[in-house]
Amino acid sequence: MIASAVRPGRAGRAQAGGGRLAGVGELARLALRRDRIMLPAWAYVLAGSLAEVAFSLRGLYPTAARREALVASVAGNPALSFLYGHVHGTSPGALTAWRYLAYSTLGAGLMSIFLVVRHTRADEQAGRLELVGSAAVGRRAALTAALAVAATANAVVLALIVVVSVVLRLPAAGSVAYGLATVGCGLVFAALAAVAAQVSGTPRGARGLAIAVLAAGFVLRGVGDSAGARGPEWLSWLSPAGWAEQARPFAGDRWAALALPALATVVLTVLAYVLAARRDLGAGLFAPRPGPATAGAALAGPAGLAWRLQRGNLAAWALGLLAVGVAVGAAAKGVGALLGTSAQVRQAFERIGGQQALTSAYLAAIMSLTGLAAAGYAVSAALRLHSEESARLAEVVLVTPTGRVRWAVSHLAVVVAGTAVVLAAAGIGAGLGYGLRAGDVGTQVPRLLEAGLVQLPAALVVAGVAVALFGLRPTWSVAGGWTALGLATLAALLGPTLRLPQWLADIFPFSHVPRLPGPPVTAAPLIWLSAVALALAAAGLVGLRRRDLG
Repeated sequence: MIASAVRPGRAGRAQAGGGRLAGVGELARLALRRDRIMLPAWAYVLAGSLAEVAFSLRGLYPTAARREALVASVAGNPALSFLYGHVHGTSPGALTAWRYLAYSTLGAGLMSIFLVVRHTRADEQAGRLELVGSAAVGRRAALTAALAVAATANAVVLALIVVVSVVLRLPAAGSVAYGLATVGCGLVFAALAAVAAQVSGTPRGARGLAIAVLAAGFVLRGVGDSAGARGPEWLSWLSPAGWAEQARPFAGDRWAALALPALATVVLTVLAYVLAARRDLGAGLFAPRPGPATAGAALAGPAGLAWRLQRGNLAAWALGLLAVGVAVGAAAKGVGALLGTSAQVRQAFERIGGQQALTSAYLAAIMSLTGLAAAGYAVSAALRLHSEESARLAEVVLVTPTGRVRWAVSHLAVVVAGTAVVLAAAGIGAGLGYGLRAGDVGTQVPRLLEAGLVQLPAALVVAGVAVALFGLRPTWSVAGGWTALGLATLAALLGPTLRLPQWLADIFPFSHVPRLPGPPVTAAPLIWLSAVALALAAAGLVGLRRRDLG
């Protein structure tokens, strides 16, 4: 009897190797292939934003005297310390680290959270890990592959940050320290997301838990930095963003501070593996509590269900923009001293804010950015329709007497009301922040509330693009909705500076919004924007009625 020798394939070799980590390489390559668009986008945004900040600061503050004046004005402003942290030097690199490091750590943390949760808990809930686990793949392979992909993404970000910084003639040692501080925070939250994926039974819960810790860390860093010598400055040491700041890139390069994120990453990674060994596949560490035996009256129709599904997302956005509004509103009190050091910065704010009074221009520019943030909420809330359809949860609702249009309109009602709530929270927060420092809360809160709510029609136009694509071309809705937001953001931020032709600027909705606080409100642009948003939503609903689901 002659036995034929057959060379085993990759799966066979993984099985032969055995062990709980069998198949890690294959899963990591698959994850990188799935993220071949998202990963370069994250890396480009993080490194490109650093280049933009460094280049702008070098042009706006070219001399040592101007930089010293800027540092002197920043040092006594607790609101700016909350937003950006302490400034540890007057060199171009030190100013770049002050202006952007807190936000680059925030971006690296978000990138890592989304990556790890996507390739662990999300795949587990969708059943993909159960399918993969039936082959020659170890029990810990998926978690290890997800962490390896997150580490690879952070390594790419580190390399790009160093290259960009050196090209911009920043010191090489400080560039490495800045990059390590940024990706150190990213690795901490990659490990934290791995822990959250074991604790929570849903990807939404895992992302929410990890992002809540990330947001809490940002707030702790801000409170500690703005507390002053007699306040609780130690709070900054409880935050990974605070650890990054303690590294002091371009201002001494304290390498020892980088040991803190490294230690936290190791501890959290070990904890994730320990927790993974104590739970069943498909289940979280803590079993979800059973709901009531019967639904309340509010869940008798699709409107109540839509509110139940979206209320958590709305609460997070509203609270976040309320806190940001308070911080940026408080910073308006000292904006004259800060921007007075540079005529270019003053002119930039006046162009974006659309008026000459500096404080009003600053507040108008901030409220324009708030409108863009609210548009981000509106797009995410509108795309809940797509996620419900993709997960086949819409079918469960539509087998009842509820029609497609009624189901979609229930979610769109939450989008409209929720966007208004988010804008109102930002306006009230800015009014409180500025009013408390200026001693005029009663006047500033209504004034900035109006400035926030006037952004509503433009934000709904952006969301309307996502709704129209959902009804007409559902496979394009996610990419198209976020692309529309990206283009609107670029036009709002760079349009006044680049002085785009009027016909091109008129295409984007936020160019028609009155620049408040300041001049009186003109109703006609708001009416036209509302009509466009309504037309886009109607087109989406008509398309939804005529196409097949799924």
